[in-house]
Amino acid sequence: MTSGLMTSRRAGVRPFLYAAALATAVAAMPAQRLTAGEPAAANAVAKSRMTVPAARRAGRLPRIDGVAGRPLVVIDAGHGGHDPGALASWDGGLREKDLTLKLAREIRDQLLQSGRVRVALTRDRDEFLILQERFGLARRLGADLFISIHCDSAENQGASGASIYTLSEVASDREAARLAARENKADILAGVNLADASADISSILIDLTQRETMNASAGFARLLGREAKELIPLRPNYHRMASLMVLKAPDMPSILFETGYISNEADAKRLNSEGGRRAIARSVQRAVEVHFARRLASR
Repeated sequence: MTSGLMTSRRAGVRPFLYAAALATAVAAMPAQRLTAGEPAAANAVAKSRMTVPAARRAGRLPRIDGVAGRPLVVIDAGHGGHDPGALASWDGGLREKDLTLKLAREIRDQLLQSGRVRVALTRDRDEFLILQERFGLARRLGADLFISIHCDSAENQGASGASIYTLSEVASDREAARLAARENKADILAGVNLADASADISSILIDLTQRETMNASAGFARLLGREAKELIPLRPNYHRMASLMVLKAPDMPSILFETGYISNEADAKRLNSEGGRRAIARSVQRAVEVHFARRLASR
């Protein structure tokens, strides 16, 4: 590290200024100019700031499988422990947390068979992780790609098909906003919002990194949709955007993959079948291989 510069080794993120150097630069700016001389500029800076939870420094790290030196994909099985996620209204014994774990394991196994990437799971058993910890673990491991696996739910039992979410500070539609509200509530325990235990990252650093991270995430979402459409049912306009906490790592391409509707009997049975899980894992494998092949070719 020289002259306060640091280069991200993660996909899709260009060199950016080290946070400490930026903090020093911002602190050195004349306070009077921001507060009195240019109130509009001060307001713009304040509005552009974004709270991003820092990676946890304590606790266990997941096991990484695969050949050393290969890109690292972290698969996150949504929910777990005391948080069952969505429940099938037509079958009270079917829980989202169980389906996502089965899917995460299948995706891991197929990715490892390809031999082209390393893989880690945020959880490989029935345990609860707060949303901050999920992508925090991936960041601590230095992941090149983060995929959070979920199953959707709706009052309309006719709703079906998979969708892929990437980060947006403004939800792209009402349904995306509904999903954001439902998933982010998983961070509230005993009336305390655990996501508030986070650090303010400089808005300048966010501006330099998050745009490219969001672009890389959206690119992977479109690629996954292309590979998945031949293997699993997709929703119309399958790529959606929402302000989901689990996607808020500023420097790591991330998607949330809603693999189908647990509230829809046909979707749920597919998700709970070996053949259905293999099809989902195959679509992810194909997309991951193309994603990293493109990255290698662009170097």
